[in-house]
Amino acid sequence: MNAILVTNHFLNGEKYKELHSHLLKSAKKCDINLKIKTNLELASEKVQGDFVLFWDKDINLARRIEKAGIPVFNSSEAIRKCDDKALTYIELENIVKQPKTLISPKCYFEVDLDEFVNKAIEILGFPMVFKECFGSYGFQVYLCNTPADIFSRITDKPFILQEFIAESSGCDKRLEVVDSKVVACARRVNKSDFRSNVTNGGKMEMCTPSEYEIGTAIKACETLGLTFGGVDILDDGSVCEVNSNAHIINIMNSTGVDIAPLIFNAIKRKI
Repeated sequence: MNAILVTNHFLNGEKYKELHSHLLKSAKKCDINLKIKTNLELASEKVQGDFVLFWDKDINLARRIEKAGIPVFNSSEAIRKCDDKALTYIELENIVKQPKTLISPKCYFEVDLDEFVNKAIEILGFPMVFKECFGSYGFQVYLCNTPADIFSRITDKPFILQEFIAESSGCDKRLEVVDSKVVACARRVNKSDFRSNVTNGGKMEMCTPSEYEIGTAIKACETLGLTFGGVDILDDGSVCEVNSNAHIINIMNSTGVDIAPLIFNAIKRKI
């Protein structure tokens, strides 16, 4: 079986190289001949293979590959729904518990958002969380304590304003789901930042999720159409984020669970 691992040409740090190398080795053990191609290369090349493991967020490329008749995991639509935090919230609304959230109105040019911000303060109170709709590893996520904090973060990029769950400040659980099963869970704790991300200094350790958390994670992934994904659940049971291509090395190191072969075997069952 031949397959392509799609990566982003412009994300080439050591942690990405480690992940890509691990995926290649794991694929070989699963009798899959996996080759790496970057989104830059594939912008002018045709893709050939039995399937594509799409470890990027270049949605247009993923959709183009699908249109050529090649299965893509995760699908372009699933990636699209996870990549945009506003869209993730909309898709999961009334399906799983989430923090109260307001989505910024679409603007075609620089406008006065005083009315929107004031209404958000009235509904969410302070502190509140400001998130740009597109971002990873906790970047573009800020804790705001005053109106000035909010306005200082507003640019021409879409954003959401979200209720701050104080009991979960600096901590959450990452549940890895593969083929509608929770295969690993780790608690992330950051004592110096309200964001639990390992990139921002958080630490991970294996933990046992509750039945509620397991059900929530599976429901979130199924709703978003994910074959595999990482679901972040706060201490009040709210889904904070769903990742279509979570960095699986960190959770492997903390739990001992190698998720890569589970992903490949799930894909083999689907094609």
